[in-house]
Amino acid sequence: MTKAQRPIAVAEYEALARERVEPGAWDYQSGGAGDERSLADNRAAWDRLRLRPRVLVDVATRDLATTAFGVALTHPIIVAPTAAHHLSHADAELASARGSAAAGALFTLSTISWVPMEEVAAASGGPRWFQLYAPADRDACRALVERAAACGYSGVAVTVDLPLPGNRERDRRNDFEIDLGVHLPPDQPVDPDTGIVVLPTMDFDELAWLRSVCPVPLIAKGVLRADDAVRAVDAGCDGIWVSNHGGRQLDTAVAAIDALPEIAAAIGERAMLVVDGGVRRGVDVLKGLALGADLVAVGRPVLWGLAVDGADGVQRVLEILRDELSLAMALTGCRTIAEVTPDLIAG
Repeated sequence: MTKAQRPIAVAEYEALARERVEPGAWDYQSGGAGDERSLADNRAAWDRLRLRPRVLVDVATRDLATTAFGVALTHPIIVAPTAAHHLSHADAELASARGSAAAGALFTLSTISWVPMEEVAAASGGPRWFQLYAPADRDACRALVERAAACGYSGVAVTVDLPLPGNRERDRRNDFEIDLGVHLPPDQPVDPDTGIVVLPTMDFDELAWLRSVCPVPLIAKGVLRADDAVRAVDAGCDGIWVSNHGGRQLDTAVAAIDALPEIAAAIGERAMLVVDGGVRRGVDVLKGLALGADLVAVGRPVLWGLAVDGADGVQRVLEILRDELSLAMALTGCRTIAEVTPDLIAG
């Protein structure tokens, strides 16, 4: 793709990606649960927020740098875990990890990957976390997090909002299923109608056990309530990932950005906060940071970039968001991430 042909906005990648991805796979990646109201609201929630910019601040230079559990990051935009990257591109998670590293973005590898975590780590060299669907067998679960730590994944994000898969009607109409990839044991429980991993018995006691055996920081992913966030931190979690699973689980669940302020107020400085869901612009990232997130994650757009142009497409999507964030910081009078504060959001 020539420079003249390249999209200049993240959303422009969506239509290009749709032309390249098989229809059933596209519906799997892009669809939500039920009537897809949460899916739509994930995007609308960002647009409802209005900014109150500061003026007369010297913003000739901006520093987007931050850290994640002591790992230096050039900016706070990270890649959310999404399954089955081979549906978008033959190089699958290898390309996604390379593109993320080239853009300076932390990459979160899904358990449902077609490439082993060791190969992804070797291919990227960038900062990375591992997303965990916790196997029912504790020995298998411990082995996975120990493998992740051994090959340089500096955090584990355990999904806590999937006791059963949501009502994904697009997949049912298409009779579309994926297998569980290369990381989970063959006897891991799955939903018989969808083939999707299920975690029906996971509870806070199990979360505390996982914290006790996980060699790296543990993030609870899929939290939308302040009381659940507090209980997860009390169980030992080092981070809370505020998310409604891309609108793919409980339809009409609150958008993550709407849930974030209450959770941020309850958690304070006790844990790192991540937010995702419908991020399409750098100004969305700014809003997420202002409302209390330390990091803002992007999911589907990474798959769009991957489908359009492999690793280069992933890199470009993330660089667009990074550059838009830098501009939004300048236009709101912020020179550093620390200066992106709640007063920027109109009441």
